[in-house]
Amino acid sequence: MAFTLQIGDSAPDFKLPATDGKTYQLSDFSQHPVLVVFFTCNHCPYVIGSDEVTQATANKFADQGVAFVGINSNSKNTYIEDDFSHMVTRMYQYQFPWTYLHDESQAVAKAYGALRTPHFYVFDRDRRLIYTGRGIDTPRDASKMTVNDLDRTLSEHLAGKPISIPVTNPIGCNVKWDGKDPHWMPVEACDLV
Repeated sequence: MAFTLQIGDSAPDFKLPATDGKTYQLSDFSQHPVLVVFFTCNHCPYVIGSDEVTQATANKFADQGVAFVGINSNSKNTYIEDDFSHMVTRMYQYQFPWTYLHDESQAVAKAYGALRTPHFYVFDRDRRLIYTGRGIDTPRDASKMTVNDLDRTLSEHLAGKPISIPVTNPIGCNVKWDGKDPHWMPVEACDLV
């Protein structure tokens, strides 16, 4: 079995606290025909560099019923900036158009096979995976973007077309697993930034 979800797999359930004070599970988004689940955090330069584009994509497709759920699974023991209080502050500051959940146990990240921050998963109405990978091709510096895979995937799916490229490599920081020394990972994964 592959570590990360494969195309056609069902979305694993979750029950996680959000920055709005509520607890959410997968069924809370059942009224939405498309669900984007993405693993993110507060400190990663790849997340920060592409948040504005992710926000624009979320806003663009909101009227078509696409819901966005961000999940922070990073260990606060690796980066204190990734703790829950910093999540609340960040959402208050930027008013992102998604539900921001905290996966402190990291069980949800493991169930999805999250590899990076950010790492996107797009599910259809039946909550089957139709796309996994990057949001854009240059998440650290969105001004250099030439491809928006997330926008393309949502546009194709909502137009009733097959997804032309259903799998890409997520680009970003490694998920910060609890108990792992962040400095064993490659420099390009932004752990030393």
